[in-house]
Amino acid sequence: MATVPSLVMAATSISIELFPPKDVAGEDRLWEAMESLRTLHPDFISVTYGAGGSTRDRTIRITKELTERTGIATVAHLTCVGSSKEELRAILAQYQEAGIRSILALRGDPAGGPSAPWQSHPGGFDHADQLVTLAKEFGGFEIGVAAFPDGHPSSMGNSDKDIDVLLRKEELGATFATTQFFFESARWANLVERLRSRGSKLPVIAGILPVTNVKQLKRMAELGGTPIPAHIERKFSAVADDPQAVYAIGVELATTLSQELLELGVPGLHFYTMNSSAATMQIASNLRIDNRGPR
Repeated sequence: MATVPSLVMAATSISIELFPPKDVAGEDRLWEAMESLRTLHPDFISVTYGAGGSTRDRTIRITKELTERTGIATVAHLTCVGSSKEELRAILAQYQEAGIRSILALRGDPAGGPSAPWQSHPGGFDHADQLVTLAKEFGGFEIGVAAFPDGHPSSMGNSDKDIDVLLRKEELGATFATTQFFFESARWANLVERLRSRGSKLPVIAGILPVTNVKQLKRMAELGGTPIPAHIERKFSAVADDPQAVYAIGVELATTLSQELLELGVPGLHFYTMNSSAATMQIASNLRIDNRGPR
């Protein structure tokens, strides 16, 4: 089996997430953002799938191009949606051929979004732990999984179930977790404390969303089952028609959250950039991590 370098360093890792553009203009914006973001010397870049696996081919291509053009380690998302076991193995082979050595194994959302009924694919999988097993058997990949500080939507408030699922994925071969975005550092701390009390050594990287659009925030929170604290919702609602004020509040909140997490010893900050660089770069400057050298 090929050796795989760990993405989670002794020092706090900084990483970014991008999504595959839908058209040429979107792709131009992605590469423009990447020119700025690469100056942060991120430890890795992750690239998402769309709902229902709708951007799978673009995910593979963009992830490959990011690897080739930047030399930065990339984490490609892999979901159960719309693929048989053999198709998933073929995707892993494509990733490996492209020099990609890390994946994020996710169940994924149905084409209708997280609230839509799950539809099994013939010969496919229904849960992310099955993907972890497949990738482990395939070999040569570091395997990441998702974590939910506010609880997974399908757990219906059963946080013990969320912990059990993470422990199971770690047992099967997952070596790191990246969280859904959240707003309160205590949520991350509680999740990690509960994992550690059960003997887990899984590094839990914190997902940070710099809010720059109120409608987008509410949609993402609804889809992902992330509650927006009342005081934060009030702040954004008061300036919803003022893009500059929304941007300023979003950067301020994300900076404060990141600082609190750093003080708590978070192993990594993972920025959901939405294919834009400005807010993430400003937060990095506020945290004084914008002048990191190559890792």
